[in-house]
Amino acid sequence: MSMILKFCGAAGTVTGSCYWVRHAKGSFLVDCGMFQGSKTLKALNYGDFPFDPKELDFVLLTHAHIDHSGLFPKLLRRGFRGRAFATSGTKDLLAYMLPDSGYIQETEVAFLNRRNAQKGIAPVEPIYTRSDGEEAAARIDAIDYETWFEPGAGVTARLWNAGHILGSASIELEVDSNRRSARKMRMLFSGDIGPKHKLFLPDPSAPSGFDYVFSESTYGARRRKNPAPEERRERLGEVLSTALGRGGVVVIPAFSVERTQELLADIAVLLNRRMINQALVFLDSPLAIKATEVFARHSEELEDVGPDDALFQHPSFHFTSSVEESKAINRYENGVIIIAASGMCDAGRIRHHLKVRLPSPKNTVLLTGYQAQGTLGALLESGKKAVRIQGEDVRVNAPIEKVDFYSGHVDGEGLCKWVCARRPIKRATFLVHGEEEGLTMLRERLLGVGFDADRVIIPRLDDEVDLLGEGGIAARAGPKRLSPEAVAAPDWHNDLAQLSLDIRDQLDRAADERSRKIILRRLRRALEEE
Repeated sequence: MSMILKFCGAAGTVTGSCYWVRHAKGSFLVDCGMFQGSKTLKALNYGDFPFDPKELDFVLLTHAHIDHSGLFPKLLRRGFRGRAFATSGTKDLLAYMLPDSGYIQETEVAFLNRRNAQKGIAPVEPIYTRSDGEEAAARIDAIDYETWFEPGAGVTARLWNAGHILGSASIELEVDSNRRSARKMRMLFSGDIGPKHKLFLPDPSAPSGFDYVFSESTYGARRRKNPAPEERRERLGEVLSTALGRGGVVVIPAFSVERTQELLADIAVLLNRRMINQALVFLDSPLAIKATEVFARHSEELEDVGPDDALFQHPSFHFTSSVEESKAINRYENGVIIIAASGMCDAGRIRHHLKVRLPSPKNTVLLTGYQAQGTLGALLESGKKAVRIQGEDVRVNAPIEKVDFYSGHVDGEGLCKWVCARRPIKRATFLVHGEEEGLTMLRERLLGVGFDADRVIIPRLDDEVDLLGEGGIAARAGPKRLSPEAVAAPDWHNDLAQLSLDIRDQLDRAADERSRKIILRRLRRALEEE
């Protein structure tokens, strides 16, 4: 008998979370997330799953972020006939997020196809549509925290608060080890773990004593202080006051769920206490507006707020749903804060605002969350002086600021403590959902507090493990979808975009027309030699 787990995502990277478990009585997924980052990595979203969706019994979702749930509609489109299970908060958020994800893909593919048509390239299809997202959201059943349920034959599960976003959960599983034995394999999938004292949410919780623990490692290499609410607001107020003092506009890329609501709550306090000058605040994201409504409906589950959604409302707040309203924001040249999705600047209206605002040194871009390798947000964070947005070169003259005290992820020290609190862990701990530095540093932390080196494992994409064996990674038949290097690093598309910008910059700085022709001649010669 065997019980095989395959790492179909979030292995060597922080996106695409997906674990496929095959056991004596069936098979299922934990998470079904979308890949984000480089074009090479995102191309996996369009390809076949490394399993047959028709053979799956059910899906368990840790939380609503698209890198954990975003391919669930595609799963149905490819023949999955079962149900998904999640908390009520996750279910309510995905009722908006999955259709929105489908709409984004429809609009981005339409834009791409218009460009491809000019080049004579055949059109492509979206991964899924808005209607696919609506169907998927209807296939999710809500489960209470800390309540045992049986999602499929031979499997019982329980959800624990993960403290990451509204509805986030760590998933405890007991799986029959074979058809005859009463022995059950006990596993815990962390999902994403939030820090202690996070705005809105109680501290993470989960039991102890497992055969296997699968822990996220996003900030495994970082050590970060989590400021108290008053200190956090004071620091945000200082950043915003400086930015508004430049005489321009502040653009904040923000995740639609949790980050946006945290920012609205704190900016409302800052405005009410006159800790920043009065400013118009535009929430320019239909999804974030709907997510804020979900937060209001779940206000009794949230900490640090009153009995209603008052902190999400303020006379200075303006929620812009339509495209026309979004474009109208361009008329404002100063005294405005724009909050728009997505948090990594990968899609949505934020790209339009960045395209408009980045060239002016009066404006400020404020990053408030994790930026995965290869995303536009990561390029801005790294200090690039020019970027490509919607096929156009854009100069980066606006200052790029970064704050990390809104992170929904606990730091490396907190992750180590969370894993330690799960002991005894009889067989192995797998470190997932992290990039190389975070994975390596968290492993070193765990070894430093007494974990055995051969039982703290960093899997790679498409690795498999027999959970009834000794915990070692088994060789996978056939090639992996991507090499570890391609999973974790920027790809040639990123290199080409940067080269294009460098060439344009060199041509702009050339002394005269003759110098420009010499540069172009050298480039052509290099291409011919290749």
